[in-house]
Amino acid sequence: MSSEFLKDFSRIIENIIVDYIDVDFTLWLSWLLMPLLVTFILPVVILLLLYITAAIFYIYKLHRSRLREAYGKDWKNAARSVGAAMWDAHGYIYYGYEVVGLENIPMDEPVLFIYYHGAVPIDLYYFIAKIVLLNSKVIHSVVDKFLLKVPGFAIICDVMKLIPGTIKTCSAILQDGNMLAISPGGVYEAQFGNSYYQLQWKKRMGFAKVALDAKVKIVPIFTKNLREAFRTVSWGRRMWLRIYAATRFPFAPIYGGFPVKLKTFVGEPIPYDSNLTPELLTAKVAKALEDLIAQHQQIPGSITRALLERIYDPSSTKDHHS
Repeated sequence: MSSEFLKDFSRIIENIIVDYIDVDFTLWLSWLLMPLLVTFILPVVILLLLYITAAIFYIYKLHRSRLREAYGKDWKNAARSVGAAMWDAHGYIYYGYEVVGLENIPMDEPVLFIYYHGAVPIDLYYFIAKIVLLNSKVIHSVVDKFLLKVPGFAIICDVMKLIPGTIKTCSAILQDGNMLAISPGGVYEAQFGNSYYQLQWKKRMGFAKVALDAKVKIVPIFTKNLREAFRTVSWGRRMWLRIYAATRFPFAPIYGGFPVKLKTFVGEPIPYDSNLTPELLTAKVAKALEDLIAQHQQIPGSITRALLERIYDPSSTKDHHS
């Protein structure tokens, strides 16, 4: 009897462990790992959106004859409008995205936009979408060559006019009457910038040579809380620097996707001045962009504060009346 009692008792204990303790452990483990899962999975949402965009563009490319009849336009224009509408809606819902200072953009002439590069340039996607929807104009953008090698991204680069431009090709784009966006910091600034928002231009002045050659205005733009939406990991900085120096590929892990308040500020246009050298123009533009950052971004950036600004942004009234 005692042997059977022990067996029954052990079976009851086993059932309790299986039915309750394992469940509690699973819940505890999921609670423990949830922040890690959220911070590293959310960037995948942006990647998914990019591939959805690529899919839309392929649909328009493959069925352009039928769609051209429906829209009465080139298939790329129609595809851009649909893609822009999707990105604009995502920006408004997820980040409360808005633009302040659109009146500073000379829409009837070529212009060179210079912007601060976040860990993920999500703000540029939304800004381009906004311009497409407002004025049916596409902003050409200079991107790193590695982006062209990402599977599925070639059609996005083609439709959205993303190029690894040289000074000559960039100048030609502007001389043809187009808008162009360049981040002098590029991938380096994306990978190794931080919540203090210092410019990481490393004495690059190619954009200044482009502006002087094309004789166009430069418009600085900056997006508040950009570094709070996505960040690169702070550990292993020296290792990531060595890898980047050797490969020119952005290997530093990115985390985030936090639904913070994103607001793009468009600065006053900097007119063409033939008396300026590339060095002087670079310094002038850097100062204008740094002034935008100092005026609108609290340093250092805070994810918590940026999240709270989705509910209440104390600078909102000032921004809309400035």
